[in-house]
Amino acid sequence: MSRSLVVKVTCGTDAPERCNQGFTVAAAAAVSGVPVSLWLTGEAAWLAVPGRAAELELPLATPLADLLDTVLASGSVTVCAQCAARRSLSEGDLLPGVRIAGAPVFVEEALGEGVQALVY
Repeated sequence: MSRSLVVKVTCGTDAPERCNQGFTVAAAAAVSGVPVSLWLTGEAAWLAVPGRAAELELPLATPLADLLDTVLASGSVTVCAQCAARRSLSEGDLLPGVRIAGAPVFVEEALGEGVQALVY
């Protein structure tokens, strides 16, 4: 049985170390061949808007935009539906390949067979 990883990041530029750690874990898993689903909720929703990930700067860390590109290349990135709505974001506002989905989809993914879920 193959394991997969669901990572939920709940913060953005308001908590750069915690945010970057979630993205780093998701990207490391993706390059290791692990199926990854990265969920962006709360302030992290903004990071799916073109150019916004580059605004998060953290010394000695891989740029967030690069980590996001890595996950998008082989995994999936989802913005929470309520979080997007509260910020007036639609899929047209987001990077190509990023979807918007709600809690039922998150629960389905997180409770899947062989899934490990992490929240940052």
